[in-house]
Amino acid sequence: MSTKVLVVCMGNICRSPMLEGLLRHKLEAAGMGKRISVDSAGLGPWHAGSPPEPEAIDVCAQHGIAIDGLRARQVTVQDFATFDWVLCADRQNLKLLHAMAPRATWPRISLALAWAGLGAKAEVPDPYGGEEKDFLDVYRLLDKASDRILARLQRPA
Repeated sequence: MSTKVLVVCMGNICRSPMLEGLLRHKLEAAGMGKRISVDSAGLGPWHAGSPPEPEAIDVCAQHGIAIDGLRARQVTVQDFATFDWVLCADRQNLKLLHAMAPRATWPRISLALAWAGLGAKAEVPDPYGGEEKDFLDVYRLLDKASDRILARLQRPA
């Protein structure tokens, strides 16, 4: 049985594809790619079908992680039945996820940084519209979070 993780941000073109790429890369390196699967989605429909932002692609590529093949999609109600964990970037995402999710699934929806143990209310800042430095800062934060998320997923339930 595999564990399925969905990472969510607003448009699925910056934060969530970066975290998806980091997690997939580290899962494969750890030989856990078949035991744990990762996907990403956005809350809004604006970028559905689009690749991640060029800055997100570039920053990940600089670290050996390819996310250029990812395409944005919107979260669906079915995702709450499909995924074991839904980890989101910020409190606004969390609020919107709770508004659409069946109440019984709320315990499996969390802020990604909180779930990673990086602070109960910690949020991933949105680099959209920013400079490469902003994307690099987010990458570094997500890199640290992905190590902790991976460690948590490796622990027996």
